[in-house]
Amino acid sequence: MTLMTLILSLSALPLLFAEEAVERLTQANKVFEEIMATPDKGIPRELVAKARCVAIVPAMKKAGFIVGGQYGVGVANCRKAQGTGWTGPSTIRLEGGSVGLQIGGGETDVIMLVMNQAGADKLMKSSKFTIGGEGSAMAGPVGAKASTNTEALMKAEMLTYSRSKGAFAGVTLNGSSIKPDDDDNKKLYGKEVKHEDILQDRVPAPQTANELIATLTRYSVVPK
Repeated sequence: MTLMTLILSLSALPLLFAEEAVERLTQANKVFEEIMATPDKGIPRELVAKARCVAIVPAMKKAGFIVGGQYGVGVANCRKAQGTGWTGPSTIRLEGGSVGLQIGGGETDVIMLVMNQAGADKLMKSSKFTIGGEGSAMAGPVGAKASTNTEALMKAEMLTYSRSKGAFAGVTLNGSSIKPDDDDNKKLYGKEVKHEDILQDRVPAPQTANELIATLTRYSVVPK
């Protein structure tokens, strides 16, 4: 390899890494769109409309080197301060615990709805937190006719779901941990940005996030 070829190859790395971060947004949008497009088998819109934050982890994988055997990367968006609209996405990692692979082997898509400010504050932490430890969570109800006003749902900080091999269900993620992915946030935003600043709407969303934000906004409205 010539020196010039090496220089050109190295100069292309930031662009390649940025494309990988953008692909995470594309996959997250695709997963959420597919699930919400089947209302009888998806997440009730009433819950999305009430959610303070939404986290999406496409294609969670089994990984034997991690305690608990699961590992995935995804994104989280939160409501803006005025309660309307969504912040830009912050990249996250979800690992460990039992992540619903019992409904089907292989890769699993995971969606988490953070239902109140206490849960949002924990998600916005710069360090990781453990679901079911620091944050109370429960399997979310599925389908347009599901009851969404039970006492348990009102108290839960987080409602969790997974999809594997076409089967979609509410699952518990107790023992799993969520932490920011600062390296991918830098690739996505083109500069050093803090996880909590993104989710508190202190950082403008990149244009590459427009499609995901539009999808979240569309499904945050309950049809009349």
